[in-house]
Amino acid sequence: MEQVCVKNEMMLEFDAISSNESFARVAVAAFIAPLNPTLEEMNDIKTAVSEAVTNSIIHGYENFYGYGKYGDKTPSYIVVHPGKIVIRCSLTEDVLQIEVEDNGQGIDDIDRAMEPLFTTKPQLERSGMGFAFMEAFMDDLEVESEPGKGTLVRMKKKMGSGSWVGEE
Repeated sequence: MEQVCVKNEMMLEFDAISSNESFARVAVAAFIAPLNPTLEEMNDIKTAVSEAVTNSIIHGYENFYGYGKYGDKTPSYIVVHPGKIVIRCSLTEDVLQIEVEDNGQGIDDIDRAMEPLFTTKPQLERSGMGFAFMEAFMDDLEVESEPGKGTLVRMKKKMGSGSWVGEE
């Protein structure tokens, strides 16, 4: 009997604004829901997606907003540069691959950017832990970037029990 490889894919494109970060996180969670992931798997994936999308918004396009005094729900400043973020997800058997791509500024030094606590935006109280969280919560992380052309973050996670073999 011939063995069938089960595969499913999806792609989203949305504006690079902070309110879409939660949309991206929930959309990816809904995509993997049929696999009945554990709560830990779901939280790991949602956190990794959140970090990748936030990096694209804040560092790729330099879009950010801030609030005035505590409790004020009206932004006191908003900076929005036009741009899109694309998320591609694929499930092949029990391996999830997520790609988050922007056409923003790109990264000058990927190795430096991936160092824990390194941030180019300390004035925005960025912790510099985005890539560290992505590495911690996913089984594999690759970052491709070219200054002036954008960044592609590729993450993989083996769903369910069993060891990560790193093979397609």
